[in-house]
Amino acid sequence: MMKVISFKNRAVPVYYRNEQSSAVDQLNHKLQEMELDFEFRKKWKRIALVEVVRDVAIFQYNDGTKLYLEVG
Repeated sequence: MMKVISFKNRAVPVYYRNEQSSAVDQLNHKLQEMELDFEFRKKWKRIALVEVVRDVAIFQYNDGTKLYLEVG
């Protein structure tokens, strides 16, 4: 499935499986916690999409590199 999340005036698609919808909710909570993290906000500007696998959010950049973030 796909959902769009917004953070700092930027929307990014999130891909996940049906049984992982709670992890997507946890991702939203984690993003709120990281709102004051300047380094993460700079990285967020370059993220093309997010994939949630179990309790890990995989942020994929435009150049193909990835950032892994534990959300659970």
